[in-house]
Amino acid sequence: MTKIIFGIFAHPDDEAFGPSGALLKETRAGSQLHLITLTNGDAGTNPDAIEKLGEVRLREWQEASKLLGATTAHHFGYKDGQLNNLAMIEIGDRLVQLVADTLKDAPVDATVEFMTLDLNGYTGHIDHIVAARAACFAFYRLKQSDSRLSRIRFACLPARDYSTQNTDWIFMEKGRETDEIDEVIDARDLREELVAIARTHRTQRADGEYFLKTNGDNLGLNYFIVRS
Repeated sequence: MTKIIFGIFAHPDDEAFGPSGALLKETRAGSQLHLITLTNGDAGTNPDAIEKLGEVRLREWQEASKLLGATTAHHFGYKDGQLNNLAMIEIGDRLVQLVADTLKDAPVDATVEFMTLDLNGYTGHIDHIVAARAACFAFYRLKQSDSRLSRIRFACLPARDYSTQNTDWIFMEKGRETDEIDEVIDARDLREELVAIARTHRTQRADGEYFLKTNGDNLGLNYFIVRS
C-alpha cells in the first residue's frame, strides 16, 4: 500500500533538528515524502555574514531533503519570524491546494499522513505554531472529502529531557508527559545519516551541534502526539 507523508514546517532546518529520524525511517520503508517549508529562514543565525542568507539556507534544505529521501520539496515564501493569523489562514488554504493537487494521481487506497511540530511551538516559536495550526486546518478540511487522510503527527519533546519551562530566549513550555505522548519512533540505528542531515545546515551549525549534543545517544528517538 502506498503511504504518502506531508512534512509541514516553518523553517528550512525544522525537520532536520526535529523528527528527522522518523522521516528518514519512513522513506527507507518506502513512504513518499513531500516536504514543505513556509519560510527561507533568513532570520536565522548568520555566523559567516552571508548577504543572502535565505537563499543559502534553501540550498542547504534542498540538500537535506535529498538525504531524507523526499520526493518533492516546496518553499512557500513567507518571511521568517513574521508569521501571524492572516498568514496562517492563507497558508492553510495553500496547503489544501498543494495536497489536493499532489493526491490527484495517488492510488485510491493510499494512506496519507501529515507531520509537523507540536502545537505548543516545540521550542515556543510562533512560526512553529502557525505551521502546526495551518497543517491542522488543511488536514481536517481535506479529510472531510478524502478518506485517505489518516492521521497527523505532532513531533514533541519529552518531559524527561525538558522538565521545566525555559525563558532563555522565548517562552518554551516544558516537555510532554508520558501520558501525552502517543507514539515513539526509534531510528537510532540511522545515527550516521541523521548527523549528516543535521550538518547540511552549515549556516545554522551552532543550533545543529547543540541538537546533536543534546540528543546524544538518543539521536533518532522521536516522540509524537497523534491525532486522526
